[in-house]
Amino acid sequence: MATLLALNACTMAPDYVQPPLPVPERYSPNETEGQTIAALDWRVFFHHEHLRDLISNALANNRDIRLAAARVAEARSAWRIEGSALYPQLDAVGTGTRGRILATGTSMYVDAKQVTAQLSASWEIDFWGRLRNMREAARDRYLASEEARRAVATEVVSQVALGYLLELEYAERSALARRSITTREESLRIMRRRFEVGSGSKLDMAQAQVLLAQAQTTLQSLERDRAINRNALALLVGKQVELAREPHGLTEELPDFSLPPGLPSDLLVHRPDIMAAEYQLRAANADIGAARAAFFPNISLTGAYGTSSTELDGLFRDGSRIWSFTPTVALPIFNAGRLKGNLDVAKARQEQAVATYEKTIQSAFRDVSDALVQHTQLKKQIATTRSLLEAQRERARLARLRFDNGRSAYLEVLDAQRDLFDAEQTLVQLQRAELSSLVALYSALGGGFPASRPFETTATPSNGGSDK
Repeated sequence: MATLLALNACTMAPDYVQPPLPVPERYSPNETEGQTIAALDWRVFFHHEHLRDLISNALANNRDIRLAAARVAEARSAWRIEGSALYPQLDAVGTGTRGRILATGTSMYVDAKQVTAQLSASWEIDFWGRLRNMREAARDRYLASEEARRAVATEVVSQVALGYLLELEYAERSALARRSITTREESLRIMRRRFEVGSGSKLDMAQAQVLLAQAQTTLQSLERDRAINRNALALLVGKQVELAREPHGLTEELPDFSLPPGLPSDLLVHRPDIMAAEYQLRAANADIGAARAAFFPNISLTGAYGTSSTELDGLFRDGSRIWSFTPTVALPIFNAGRLKGNLDVAKARQEQAVATYEKTIQSAFRDVSDALVQHTQLKKQIATTRSLLEAQRERARLARLRFDNGRSAYLEVLDAQRDLFDAEQTLVQLQRAELSSLVALYSALGGGFPASRPFETTATPSNGGSDK
C-alpha cells in the first residue's frame, strides 16, 4: 500500500516556469517611486460618499458580476468532480433476476431466481499522475474564474466611477449654459429695445438671438447626453440611481494623495486578468501531464462483498456470503494516434496560453502607460486652458465696453462671448478627462480589490485533499 501511495504521487507534467516579463522594467524614468496605488481599496481611492454608495450597489446588483459568480460556481464544481476520481468509489448494489433456462443435460426448462445485495468498491491507482493532473488543471481553471470575476468587478467599479464623473461634468456644463442663457436673454432684451427705439440695428438684435440659440442648443444637447449617461449608470448599478440635483464640483473629486504606478512587475499580482491568464497557463501545463500519463498502463482495483440467494428471505442467512476482487491493467497498444494527438493538442494549447499570458501583460502595460500619458498631458492642457479662459474673460469684458461706448460692432461682442463660453465648457471637459485618466490608471494597475479581496474564495472542496 505504501508503494502504491508513493507511485500515486508521481506526475508527468512539465515543471511550471513563469515566462519572463515581456515589457520594460519601468513605465518611465520620471515616474514617482513608491507602492502602487493598486494596493488601495476602492473605498479609499474614491472618497466621496455618494460615489461609494453607487459602487456598492453595483457590486451587489450588477448582472455581469452575477454571471461571473455563476461561472466561478461551475468551475468549482468541475474541480470537485475531477478531484473525486482520485478516491475509491463505494456503491451499494442490489439486484434481482428471474428467468427460465434450459436445465443442464436435459431437455426441460426450469425457473431460475437470484437475489443479490453487495457493496461494490473501485479505485483507479493514479500511478502516473493522470488524475492528479486533471484535478490540478480543474483547480487552476477554478482559480482563473475567480480572478475573472474580480476583473469584472474591477471594470464595473471603473465604469461606475467614469459614469459618475460624466454626471458631474454634465451638471457643471449645464450650469454654465444656463448662466449664459440668462445673460444672453438679457442682452437680447436690450438689443431688441434698442432696435425698437431706433438706437440699434436689426443685425445686432439678430446676432444676440443667434448667441442665445447657440447656448440653448448646447444645454439641450447636454441634457440629452446626461439622461443617456444616467441610463448607462442604471444598467451598471442594476437599478435606477438617485443622483443629487446639485452635485458637488469636479474639483472636489481630485485625490489628495500621490498616485505612484509602481513597477510593471506589480501588475503580475494586482491585475486580475493577468492572474487569470497565468492560472490558465498552469492548467494547460497540467493538461500536458495528463496527456503524457495516458500512454502508460491504467491500473484499477475492483472488489465486491455481499450476499446472494435464490429467495429474498434467504438473502442474509449463513452461507450466503459472496465476494470478488478484480485487479485490472489496461495498456494502450494501438489507437491510430489518438493519444499522440491528444498530447500534441495539449502542447499547442499550452503555447497558446503562454502567448495569451504575455499579450495580457503587454496590454496591461499599454493601459497603464496610456493612462500616465493622458494624466500628464491633461494637467498641462488644463493649465493652458485656465490661462486661455482668463484671457477670454478679459476679451469679453473689453469687447462689451467698446460696444457700449460705440467703438465697435456687436459682432465683436458676439465672437468674444462665444469663445468665452467654449473655453468654459472645454475647461470642465478637461477637468473631467483628467479625473477619468486617474480612474483609468487605477483600473489599469488592477486597483480596487487588494490582498483581502471580497471576491476571493479560498475554501477547498471536500474531496480536494490539501490543495487550496
